[in-house]
Amino acid sequence: MELQKQDYHVDRPLMNQEQLEELGRWDLTPRTYQWRTWLKCSHARARALLIQHLPVLGWLPRYPVRDWLLGDLLSGLSVAIMQLPQGLAYALLAGLPPVFGLYSSFYPVFIYFLFGTSRHISVGTFAVMSVMVGSVTESLAPDENFLLDSNSTVNETARDVTRVQLASTLSVLVGLFQVGLGLVHFGFVVTYLSEPLVRSYTTAASVQVFVSQLKYVFGLQLSSHSGPLSLIYIVLEVCWKLPQSVIGTVITALVAGVVLVMVKLLNDKLQRYLPLPIPGELLTLIGATGISYGVGLKQRFGVDVVGNIPAGLVSPEAPNPQLFVKLVGNAFAIAVVGFAIAISLGKIFALRHGYRVDSNQELVALGLSNLIGGIFQCFPVSCSMSRSLVQESTGGNTQVAGAVSSLFILLIILKLGELFQDLPRAVLAATIIVNLKGMLMQFADICSLWKKNRVDLLIWLVTFVATILLNLDLGLAVALAFSLLLVVVRTQLPHYSVLGQVSDTDIYRDVAEYSDAREVPGVKIFRSSATIYFANAELYSDTLKQRCGVDVDHLISRKKKLLKKQEMKLKRLQKHKSPQEQAVSSQDNSVSINVNTNLGDIKSNDVESSKTKARPENELEEIVASGQEDAKAIAVPTLKALGLPQPDFHSLILDLGALSFVDTVCIKNLKNIFRDFREIEVDVYIAACHSPVVTQLEAGQFFDASITKRHLFVSVHDAVTFALQHSKSGPISPVLATKL
Repeated sequence: MELQKQDYHVDRPLMNQEQLEELGRWDLTPRTYQWRTWLKCSHARARALLIQHLPVLGWLPRYPVRDWLLGDLLSGLSVAIMQLPQGLAYALLAGLPPVFGLYSSFYPVFIYFLFGTSRHISVGTFAVMSVMVGSVTESLAPDENFLLDSNSTVNETARDVTRVQLASTLSVLVGLFQVGLGLVHFGFVVTYLSEPLVRSYTTAASVQVFVSQLKYVFGLQLSSHSGPLSLIYIVLEVCWKLPQSVIGTVITALVAGVVLVMVKLLNDKLQRYLPLPIPGELLTLIGATGISYGVGLKQRFGVDVVGNIPAGLVSPEAPNPQLFVKLVGNAFAIAVVGFAIAISLGKIFALRHGYRVDSNQELVALGLSNLIGGIFQCFPVSCSMSRSLVQESTGGNTQVAGAVSSLFILLIILKLGELFQDLPRAVLAATIIVNLKGMLMQFADICSLWKKNRVDLLIWLVTFVATILLNLDLGLAVALAFSLLLVVVRTQLPHYSVLGQVSDTDIYRDVAEYSDAREVPGVKIFRSSATIYFANAELYSDTLKQRCGVDVDHLISRKKKLLKKQEMKLKRLQKHKSPQEQAVSSQDNSVSINVNTNLGDIKSNDVESSKTKARPENELEEIVASGQEDAKAIAVPTLKALGLPQPDFHSLILDLGALSFVDTVCIKNLKNIFRDFREIEVDVYIAACHSPVVTQLEAGQFFDASITKRHLFVSVHDAVTFALQHSKSGPISPVLATKL
């Protein structure tokens, strides 16, 4: 049955805030104290807290084995095949022996399986995190500190021990930061990292990763560089030492890169027909290791290889607290970046598959992964974009896939790791560079942001340049500070508009944008697109006075000068009176001038005031001396009586619908607006103010005897209608009052 069209007509009385509160029985909601619920104890609450902080107990007992187990097994195996070469390669980025990349691919992954809430992200080594760790280890333990006395050979054993201690201590500190922030529900911090900022930061990090691998591609020995402009110094040194490149290393890296690219292109082309992607990285590593062992690339061509990979797990080791002071700044930056990447990917997959990710629990889970991993000599980890996509696309449904991949890595650590001792490092470098394709493709954001949003483009460019020039830790701080500063600047420069009524409607729009919107005669309606607070309150007031077409401050100043001048004349006249006349005058109290007049004090009397203005000065003296009636006419003069130009409007309406909060500066500024415009005989009203803002105005003592809730209206149309019906002088003809 079709719905019948009905005509609706809305007819209601004018409504100000006071009437609305009385009609709707408005009252402040009672305040609830969260700590009271925290102190409650019951079996159900204890179970809920346990499941909240150990999510595996919530979903694992209800795990549908028949439906999900096969997909998770295949997904875990696929991720482990990628995890092996990436773990070995990203350890080089961190400045550590490759085996520690395998450790970082086992312990944190299994811990996240127990505490994480995302079903699809793959936790473990990640290029951005590894290069951030590498910048720390190489700056605090450079090669120059481990040179042997006899020659310029580096003592790699002592250097690696020191760097492993730095990386593991850094991982513990990162974990402590993340767990602490998660327990105090600080997961919202990621909201301050906008998408353009994160994408630009990861793009700049990928450039850092690319440059850091050039020494392995060309087989060069470079000096250690850290701090601002270190990336520029590395590029210059690589260019300077290019003639010293090892030909065998360059060819090895080039062949490995070509093979990896071809396999990736083949996977993309045959994606529909392959149940699992071809493990190009694993096949390349196995083939390169076999060729290196059979041909003897190290002995015959000087190709640098991975070297000794010890079998078995290492014993746990306590972190060095003395290093905390040196690492605290880097640890916080790494903690925030790692969490931002993990929660961003986690929310994408959660939205795609219809479940919820708890940002605070993700902080705790990632923090525990890094904390416990650091005790077992792992370096800080996050989630990998490429592995997470593989885990989802190959049928992964839960973190059982992550547990399977960690067990596969454990098998490699215990038995198979030593087989990769002859793996050329150039192959690992080629693997890293090829995997940077996705992040380097983010340079296309520049073109898209140029068309969509120039402000976001500015954030992207500043983040990229700061990260490239200042390194990852300082670059993140500069990018975040610039992003927040830009938000403040944008609220300081909102769009101000004078509103007019669209014909035959109760809709009010900017007269500069809508040609059919006309200003209501005698009424000015002013609106700001942003909330008013201490940073833009003065600008709001100045723009209001400018858009109204009246130099309010100058008009008030002239009014006060004229009133003061008249008061001085009256005093001089009083002095020239006889004693009897002065006594009569003092008894009658016939002369009193109030300079600081307001709307309640000023009463217009156009007839008398015009007569007073027309008479010469000697007649004015006769009026004052003659009686009380004419003196009262001068006691409360209007702008017209003083010979001053009047504004072309009698009412001002402030549309405060954009306000989300008010502070003391905003309240003071609004009071000054009421006072100043009443001085020039203009009534001021407020419209469309939300209830929380009204509550804050009330708490800030905005309302008093002269400003009540009767000056607040629920809509602009109500305020306009009231202003037209209750104006003392009615609509007045326009008068040019811009120049006084």
